[in-house]
Amino acid sequence: MKTAVVTGAAGFLGSNLTDRLLGEGYRVIGLDNLITGNRVNIEHLRNEPRFEFREQDVTEHIAIAGDVNFVFHFASPASPIDYLELPIQTLKVGSLGTHNTLGLAKAKGAGFFLASTSECYGDPLVHPQTEDYWGNVNPIGPRGVDDEAKRFAEAMTMAYHRFHKVNTRIVRIFNTYGPRMRLKDGRVVPAFVGQALRGEPITLFGDGSQTRSFCFVSDLIDGIYRLSQTEYHEPVNIGNPNEMTIRQFAEAIIEMTGAKSPLIEQPLPTDDPKQRKPDITRARTLLGWEPKVDLKTGLKQTIEFFKGRIAEGPDAR
Repeated sequence: MKTAVVTGAAGFLGSNLTDRLLGEGYRVIGLDNLITGNRVNIEHLRNEPRFEFREQDVTEHIAIAGDVNFVFHFASPASPIDYLELPIQTLKVGSLGTHNTLGLAKAKGAGFFLASTSECYGDPLVHPQTEDYWGNVNPIGPRGVDDEAKRFAEAMTMAYHRFHKVNTRIVRIFNTYGPRMRLKDGRVVPAFVGQALRGEPITLFGDGSQTRSFCFVSDLIDGIYRLSQTEYHEPVNIGNPNEMTIRQFAEAIIEMTGAKSPLIEQPLPTDDPKQRKPDITRARTLLGWEPKVDLKTGLKQTIEFFKGRIAEGPDAR
C-alpha cells in the first residue's frame, strides 16, 4: 500500500484531497496545525484505519517513520483575511514549510506535490494567464505575503528537482469553491453565500466588475490527482476558464438562495486582481482534464453545506 503525507489535511482542499487519495487506495498521514484547518473536515475519517492525523506545524521538523511514497504540501492560509491576520505564518509555511516537506520527500525518495496558486500571477497584465507568464506582483503589498511565499515555494521546489532530483509537481490553483470551505474565511463564495442566507446585504468590493473563474472542488481535486500521476515538473494551471464578473456571481447566488439581499459597494482592497482566468491548455493536453461541474450544480451543493454551518450558530467556522 502506498503512503501519502498531506499537509493542511484538515483544510478545505487538503481534506478533499485526502478523501481522493484514500479512494485511490493510499494510506494517508495528515498533518495540520489547525490555525485555519478544522477537525470537522476529517471527522468522517475517525475510524478509517488507513488515515492517521497528527496536529503539527510543518514549519518545524517533520518526523515520519517508515516508507513514504508521496508528499502533498497543501498547508497554507488561503484567503486575504488570513494574509492580514497571519502574515508571518503565511510566509513561514511557504518557505520553511516547503523546505521541510521537500526535505522529507528527498529523505524518503518520495514524490513531491506543491499546491501553488494563481496568486503567483498577481494583478495580471496578461489575460488569460498561461503558465509561462511571470506575473505582476507587489512584493511589499498586503497580498505579497501569499504571492511571494508561493513564488518562493515554486522556486525551491524546482531547485530540489534540479539539484537533488526530487520528483516534483506544481499546480497553480485558481478560485475553487465547494463543501468544507470556512464560512468566515472572507473569500467571495462563503462571504456572498453567508450574507445571502442570513438576509444581509451582499458586499461588493469596487463596482463588482473585476472577474473571477470558479472551479468546483471535485473538478480541482481530479486535476490534482491526475497531475500527481505524471512525470511533469513545470507548473500546471488547474481552474475553470468560464469567467464572470463578481457582480454577476453575486446575482447568481441571490437567485439560487432566493434572497432579497441588496448589493452594496465598498472600496477595492489594495492590489486586488482585476482579472483572473486560467489558460488550461496545458492541463487539457497533458492530463486530458477540464472541469465538468457547472456553476449551478456546484453552487447548489455549496449552498446546502453553508446552510448546515449557519445552523450550527454564530461560532461556526
